[in-house]
Amino acid sequence: MHPVNTTGSDTSIRQKLGAVLFADVVGYSRLMSENEMDTYNALKSLLFQLEETCSKYQGKIIEVRGDGILALFDTATSAVEFSIELHRIAAEHNLTRPDGQHIKFRAGVHLGEVLMDERGIHGDNVNIAARLQEIAEPERVFVSAAVYEQIRNRLRYGYEFLGPKQLKNIMSPVATYCVRTEVEGATMAATLRPEMQLEVLERPDIPSVAVLPFASQGGEEDDNWVAEGLTDDIIMNLSKFRNLFIIARNSSFFFKTQSMSPQEAARRLNVRYIARGSVRRSSSRIRITAELIDANTERTIWGERFDRKLDDIFDILDEVTECIVAATAVMIESHEKQRMVQAIPSDLRAYGSVLQGQHHIFKYTRNDNRKAQHCYESALERDGGYARAAAALSRTLNIDWRYSWTEDPNSALDKALSLAQRAVELDPTDARGFGELGYVQLYRKEFDSAIESYKRALQLNPNDADMHSDYADALAHWGDNDTAIKHLQQAMRLNPYFPDQYLWHLGGAYYNLKRYDDVIACVNKMNNPTEGQRVLAASYAHKGELDMARQIADKHRAAHPNFSLSRWAKVQPDRLSDDTQHFVEGLKKAGF
Repeated sequence: MHPVNTTGSDTSIRQKLGAVLFADVVGYSRLMSENEMDTYNALKSLLFQLEETCSKYQGKIIEVRGDGILALFDTATSAVEFSIELHRIAAEHNLTRPDGQHIKFRAGVHLGEVLMDERGIHGDNVNIAARLQEIAEPERVFVSAAVYEQIRNRLRYGYEFLGPKQLKNIMSPVATYCVRTEVEGATMAATLRPEMQLEVLERPDIPSVAVLPFASQGGEEDDNWVAEGLTDDIIMNLSKFRNLFIIARNSSFFFKTQSMSPQEAARRLNVRYIARGSVRRSSSRIRITAELIDANTERTIWGERFDRKLDDIFDILDEVTECIVAATAVMIESHEKQRMVQAIPSDLRAYGSVLQGQHHIFKYTRNDNRKAQHCYESALERDGGYARAAAALSRTLNIDWRYSWTEDPNSALDKALSLAQRAVELDPTDARGFGELGYVQLYRKEFDSAIESYKRALQLNPNDADMHSDYADALAHWGDNDTAIKHLQQAMRLNPYFPDQYLWHLGGAYYNLKRYDDVIACVNKMNNPTEGQRVLAASYAHKGELDMARQIADKHRAAHPNFSLSRWAKVQPDRLSDDTQHFVEGLKKAGF
């Protein structure tokens, strides 16, 4: 679907402030070429249903074309709510259609003044909505900053800042956000922020490396998850070295789709070295190329091509790690070298299942978490002694419990505990098992055991940003908030495009220290501020700004209608009852 252009003048033209929605079908031409009549009839029925639904959101369909709609709404809130409903209706419709014939939309929403006449709506703001739709991912809604500012505190969705986007035929870049229906997962996903000037972003005084996502040289979709998984494993191997500073996976993978020189990536992440490479896989062989670039001199200081049997994959990963470590002049102590070597599963297909699981788990959606679970279960079926698969499966169950993505959360937590214990017994040199064990122990209120598990995890993997953040959360609940803040600052430096979860944890530590202004500043940096509304309201209440506190409490009630203060107080894993009471008092003052 394309923007509407007009020429000439018309005295009947009037201006109106509104939210413009563009939505069209992904791959419409392919669908029509494969089955023209079926696609036409299916889409006609679907568009009729969408027209009826639009009016329920105080919107008006201005134009329906063969492959999509243009609509105008009085508010940004109603436009975005309809956009989410549009995707839900389409997904429900697709349940009756065969694979490969699903009708999926992508949508763009912008807020501003439009020109109206008898033929429709026109102007730059209409074109911006159209261009946002063109760059949107399937089944996603991309919105401008103007829309985001109107909905960020009203609608409980996930908001991922994508940065300023240069849209076709639009003069100035448009700050763009992606809206996600599962806000919980969005708080865990790495993200840009409108202001990325972080006081902790300094060049470390030890060798610093970022491993950019390896490119897939194969044409198959399978090769993408292989390349991603191997990159992830190289990062994990390198992060075990104390004398090396490694940028976290989340931030490195921000550069996957961006055309950027290694020097620019190094500048943005403020590291000295950039590693990159490519992967090509056949049925029995794998070819990996890798190079390490010194951003200071713009020279490649090491590069190699590995063309081996697929069975040699673990040897290749170890060699790549050793070469990068050697090229950056890091001393390999014997115990670090021992920890670098991965436990090799008895069946290589189990490793493939784990890599497939990694491809899904980092998307942080309920559906992808379920797919990851199946992958890890498959790996354990192939090799019951594979510690990494047990730890990964434990993580998916912890996520299920954390966000109530399962019908029986308590059972999920018990299974997560059993799997984490199994992982630790099978491989006591893998940090992953200890990290998952620490999480379960924290929410079982086994505080000392949780702290010890996290300490062990960070001894094994001192550069794991998420582990620093989770450990900091455990420390804050234990009562050591100053140390928690230090670990969060380290996590943010290791992962410059850190998720909202880090800010959530940081806000909690500041609140315990009664540093309410710091809490407020922290929550206001979150892309998903509805998730920080409780601690924000309590902070304003303790500051004596009760009107503001109650406004936020009202917004929270709209976004979280099922929130129960008494249930929250029971689940909250604070070792010190004074910390829980401090929060409860703040919430009650705010009107909860």
